Amino acid sequence: MKKELVIIGGGPAGMSAAVAAHRSGIRDILLLERDEHLGGILQQCIHNGFGLHRFGEELTGPEYAWRYEQMVQETGMEVMLNTMVLEVTGEKKIIATNASLGIFEIEAEAIILAMGCRERAKGSLNIAGTRPAGIYSAGTAQKYVNQKGYLPGRDVVILGSGDIGLIMARRMTLEGAKVKAVCELMPYSGGLARNIQQCLKDFDIPLLLSHTVVEIHGKDRVEGVTIAQVDEKRKPIDATRQYIACDTLLLSVGLIPENELSKGAGICMDGITKGAVVDQDRETSVDGIFACGNVLHVHDLVDFVSQEAETAGKSAANYLFGANQKTESVLIRADGRIRYTVPQKITRAEDVEIYFRVSDVFRNVNICIYENGKQIYTKKRAKVAPGEMERITLKKELFAGTKELVFTLEDAK
Repeated sequence: MKKELVIIGGGPAGMSAAVAAHRSGIRDILLLERDEHLGGILQQCIHNGFGLHRFGEELTGPEYAWRYEQMVQETGMEVMLNTMVLEVTGEKKIIATNASLGIFEIEAEAIILAMGCRERAKGSLNIAGTRPAGIYSAGTAQKYVNQKGYLPGRDVVILGSGDIGLIMARRMTLEGAKVKAVCELMPYSGGLARNIQQCLKDFDIPLLLSHTVVEIHGKDRVEGVTIAQVDEKRKPIDATRQYIACDTLLLSVGLIPENELSKGAGICMDGITKGAVVDQDRETSVDGIFACGNVLHVHDLVDFVSQEAETAGKSAANYLFGANQKTESVLIRADGRIRYTVPQKITRAEDVEIYFRVSDVFRNVNICIYENGKQIYTKKRAKVAPGEMERITLKKELFAGTKELVFTLEDAK
């Protein structure tokens, strides 16, 4: 089959991009989703806190997803559920499969990648000990509790303080389990400040910074874990080892963008974000292929996912209408205490919103931008942290005629 625009992924990013493209005048749209319903990860996020920026009210994950699902339905666009995309080529051909059509090919004029991200699993952590039952990623435990009605365990230790881990500490406590500790390898939490307060402090759950799990005990089922404090090089300190009896270990140790399809299409990838290198339109290095949401870089708030996906949807429509004229070629480089920026390049003279993350917790710093060693922008921040994405608006006058911009953090004087 042939389609003008194909969107891969029916989560918040895919739905928002589809709606934005439709509102921009594109009518031949196909939305592909491998699950049996739209909504993506939001379907299992039954806690509130979604939609404050987008809709001006607090919604649960399923409520937020339903708002966008209604918008998708109102457009009348074609949606294929239970459809797995197997391959995307640089020529914008898509190989997919489902029960009714078998394996089929789609020729697209433009593609938006919105596949989301997955959790890092135990296998990548190299924790010593046995391999008993009772070890779950935090997202898996969330699905068991919120969607299937199963409680994974009664005495819980959580490794990692990402937002899903913090939320599951509260959720397991509300369901009657005892969360004995949340251990975090880094000297700071990887989650939002509001989640640390609402999920841990409000429930007196201890957060052990600079701690990690060094051994898992148990044969058939987890019986306990040994934790230890780590030094500046993140190596365990043997003298600080302590045993915690538990029957469940939840892992909240990072999210990885689902970019196997992107790599197969020959898209240039960013080594830090693990997502595609994009310009302000969220267009990748392959002409006519766009990326947005957590497949591009991991977001804190779904509201910002929707905002970014709208940009991708509008840009894909402009591309199809022949209106995406590239007039600039400005590279953006992160230096020192700023880990990455999105976008990584600017290809048109217009005001651009730049998203970025820092490498540590810093107080009283200036966000600085340099061009050929000359400072052209500075903005003070009282505090920045890796768990919360920062963003600034870059005026087009600042990069007119420029080839490279360097983003960095400096201590405020």
